[in-house]
Amino acid sequence: MKKTAIIYSFNTRKSKKIAEKIIEKYADDKVEAVNAEELTIEVFKKYDKFILSAPTWFDGELPNYWDEFIPDLEEMDLKNKTFAVFGLGDQKGYPENFCDAIGILVEILEECGAKVVGSTSVEGYSHESSRAQKGDKFVGLALDQENQARLSNERVDNWVEQLKIEMK
Repeated sequence: MKKTAIIYSFNTRKSKKIAEKIIEKYADDKVEAVNAEELTIEVFKKYDKFILSAPTWFDGELPNYWDEFIPDLEEMDLKNKTFAVFGLGDQKGYPENFCDAIGILVEILEECGAKVVGSTSVEGYSHESSRAQKGDKFVGLALDQENQARLSNERVDNWVEQLKIEMK
């Protein structure tokens, strides 16, 4: 079976911690870590399944490493590739753009033909708006380590079990 790439910045604390939990939950050695700050087109050619970290920076922005790679990403044909996206945000400090980076990245992936899985419920969150929200779902896993860190382990556990089914 082909491995899944999990792409996150190795230089972060919170996103890295979540990525490591996801890798641990897979526990079957089918997930390979890739440093988001060293992304190449070849990485996207090598894998068919991806778990991407998209923490929201500032007022609803992608991190620099994603911003810099987006032009390459937009040129790719991502048909036959499956993606799941998780991200961190602060629903109290930035309630008007909570986890926007997830939504921004998913929009680009879908425009490139990718299949995106891993939607999660918005229940239990308190925010004004989010580009990651479509109806009563987030288009990925939204986490708030600032205000709801105690809920993250259960949310990650549930999401990984969901991905194991949706990414088969």
